[in-house]
Amino acid sequence: MTREKAAQDAHRESENRYLNLCENVPIGFYRTTPEGHILWTNSALLRMLGYSSLEELRQRNLEKAGFEPSYSRAEFKERLAREGQVIGLEATWIRSDGTRITVRENCHAICDASGKIQYYDGTAEDITERRLAEEALRESDEKYRALFDNERTAIGIIDLDTKRFADVNDAHVRLYGYSREELLGDMNIFDVSAEREDSSLSIQSAYEKGTIFVPLRWHKKKDGTVFPVEIVGGPYQWKGRRMVFAMVFDISERKQAEEALRQNESKWRSYIENSPVGILVSNASGQHVEANPCVEEMLGYPPGGLLQTSIMDLPAEEMIEAAKQHLAEVKSKGQADGQFLLRRKDGRKIWASIRASSLPGGRFMTVLQDITEQKQAAEEKVRLETQLQQAQRMESVGRLAGGVAHDFNNMLGVILGHTELALEQVGAAQPLYDDLKEVQKAAQRSADLTRQLLAFARKQTVAPRIIDLNQTVAGMINMLRKLIGEDIKLHWHPAEPLWPVKIDPGQIDQIMANLCVNARDAIAGVGNVSVEMTNCKLDKNYCAVHEGAVPGEYVRLAVSDDGCGMDKNTLSHTFEPFFTTKGVGHGTGLGLATIYGIVKQNHGFIDVYSEPEKGATFTIYLPRHMSEADQAAGMEGVAQPAKRGHETILLVEDEPSLLKLTKRTLEKQGYAVLATSSPGEAIRLAKECSGDVHLLVTDVVMPEMNGRDLAKNLRSLYPHIKHLFTSGYTADVIAHHGVLDEGIHFIQKPFAPNSLTNKIREVLDQS
Repeated sequence: MTREKAAQDAHRESENRYLNLCENVPIGFYRTTPEGHILWTNSALLRMLGYSSLEELRQRNLEKAGFEPSYSRAEFKERLAREGQVIGLEATWIRSDGTRITVRENCHAICDASGKIQYYDGTAEDITERRLAEEALRESDEKYRALFDNERTAIGIIDLDTKRFADVNDAHVRLYGYSREELLGDMNIFDVSAEREDSSLSIQSAYEKGTIFVPLRWHKKKDGTVFPVEIVGGPYQWKGRRMVFAMVFDISERKQAEEALRQNESKWRSYIENSPVGILVSNASGQHVEANPCVEEMLGYPPGGLLQTSIMDLPAEEMIEAAKQHLAEVKSKGQADGQFLLRRKDGRKIWASIRASSLPGGRFMTVLQDITEQKQAAEEKVRLETQLQQAQRMESVGRLAGGVAHDFNNMLGVILGHTELALEQVGAAQPLYDDLKEVQKAAQRSADLTRQLLAFARKQTVAPRIIDLNQTVAGMINMLRKLIGEDIKLHWHPAEPLWPVKIDPGQIDQIMANLCVNARDAIAGVGNVSVEMTNCKLDKNYCAVHEGAVPGEYVRLAVSDDGCGMDKNTLSHTFEPFFTTKGVGHGTGLGLATIYGIVKQNHGFIDVYSEPEKGATFTIYLPRHMSEADQAAGMEGVAQPAKRGHETILLVEDEPSLLKLTKRTLEKQGYAVLATSSPGEAIRLAKECSGDVHLLVTDVVMPEMNGRDLAKNLRSLYPHIKHLFTSGYTADVIAHHGVLDEGIHFIQKPFAPNSLTNKIREVLDQS
């Protein structure tokens, strides 16, 4: 009994130690009957299930404490019965508050000596947080694995010690063309690199620096294709191993784009360097940072010289403000066009067409084109158009003047003729004689006026001769001195030797008289007038800036005065007909217009220089006559007494009054006159004439037939008949541009009776 009691005490002591141990561990312990009734639990299990006492838990027992519906308790019991234990079973238990926890359960059957199960001892460990963490980790692994595999960029994880791939994503597989198994097998980084040594150094350097950025490496694919890559990554440790995380970027397209860009830049650089227009690039502060050879040459700078200048250094001073406005417009609108006067390095100014555009970064690009020649051409065009308009205006006035003069001359001829006849019949002592002389003077002044109109219209018929201007003008000096008065000194400067010119001497008289009278009128009181002669040769450069000038050799006649001068506005109207600065009754405005017409008729030109209060110089250029037969012709002689004759004259004049007067005048001088007003009647009279017809005196312009054609028709009847043409203007019928050919005889209307009879005698006496 003593031994039995001792054994029981030892059992109780062991059991107490077991219970104390179970109370002090965080794992739940329980003991149940074979039927599942709870015999005992430790405090940890009560806390795990949310119960305050064993009695509260017993009211439900483990069978009813709550298991997931899917949990098979029958399977649990079957395992206990078959195996005597259940190890590591995970189950979901329901706590008292209804929440679920995951537990790992171990259970053992406790049997007596006969093998009968007395009770079950079990443990339950709450692994809810662990399972949640494991699930979170699993989800995280799946998520990051999905990111890793689905990342478009090739990613490789490299073991630094072995240089092998620890992992690669799908993009890495596609990039290199190897399978994942091949890459993760025996392959290493050297198998995909075309630069074995550099790759190893790059990986090692990446680990040591803590980061990796390799801007350019050449790798190769499974098919041998070599391609450029850029690598970005960094080191990390995993399970004690040194690893490198590397993202590999295929930069083939970028390199191709860069090469295309380089070639494109090279191409455009070539275009810019060889561009026929200037190109300047300036920074935000206006400094030039690029300049092509064309703009350097255009502005006269050496290579690179423009890079030391700025935008505002180029415009001429008068264009600075316009350039500032142009730049402001570029900044506000992005681009602007304009034309500017620029200053070259050598100081010379040129016109340039400019288009400026803004560039990124506040820079500007300016395209320049030298338009100096175009600008000059445009100005020359305007000048020529103005000159043409002036010529057309003067031509229109000239045609009007010529037409008026023609009819007026006919009437003046009648007046002068009858006045002369009346004077012959009235004695000088009679009062009527003085009245007739006044009528004659007025008619003569009117005739002079019409001659001026014809000279301006260049329809005056002239008989040019080869003359020496020195001799011709010298013969007029005394007369000119009297013309301008004693208070004005006339200075005469001839040139020796002087080239000959071909001109009607009477036209020189008109030129000198008009110019000297104008000079006299421009001088208030005492003054000076100079007349100068020189030979000169004019080149293209001179003619380019002087209207009407043609290159060649000329005799220059200059008349200068120190009078009041003229302003620019007056100069622009100088040669216009009827324009005068003189008061009413003191000038017709035809003097300079007449000179202009005479000079143009003789293929010369006239130039005027004048400034207010500095006098004026009129310079006339007459072309040198190149004929070797230089003959000087003197002034026309004074009128000779009318000469008589006896020949038969056929007179044709369509103005009845003038026809009657002329017939009377000729018959008075002894001539036989066949008079008619029409060419047809003249031919009839010539055919019916029984004797010889010695001379045809005919008007040039008539309704049926002009005078020249009439003369041709009569030549078949009278081969030796001579001709004398009369007209108020030539109409270019018998003269080319108003200049008579050799052998053509002409008398300008209006004419005095004595002048006509003397001319007729001259023609008839000519062999």
